[in-house]
Amino acid sequence: MLRYLPFLLIIALTIYAFIDCLNTPEEEVKHLPKVVWVIIILLFSIVGPVVWLVAGKKRTLAGGGFGGGAGRARRAQWVAPDDNPEFLRSLRDEQDGKDGKDGKDKNRDV
Repeated sequence: MLRYLPFLLIIALTIYAFIDCLNTPEEEVKHLPKVVWVIIILLFSIVGPVVWLVAGKKRTLAGGGFGGGAGRARRAQWVAPDDNPEFLRSLRDEQDGKDGKDGKDKNRDV
């Protein structure tokens, strides 16, 4: 079983790089057109995926570091609902609306 492990790792790396390349928007692909990257990944089993992962795509720092450049517009990042102020505000507004319709005092226990 262990003798198949290197082969399986190479296949997994190739599949990961292939899917990553296909899902990357064209404007984030560096140095070569996307079609050429796909061909390189599929033809060169070990070198192609590694080169794609190292040099083929614009990478951003995790946590929103200073690597993006000063003039570029930042993408809106996904925020968990319990950390999203807009979501929490909508919950408060919804709760206030329900309390107003029922005519109950929300501080009074019945």
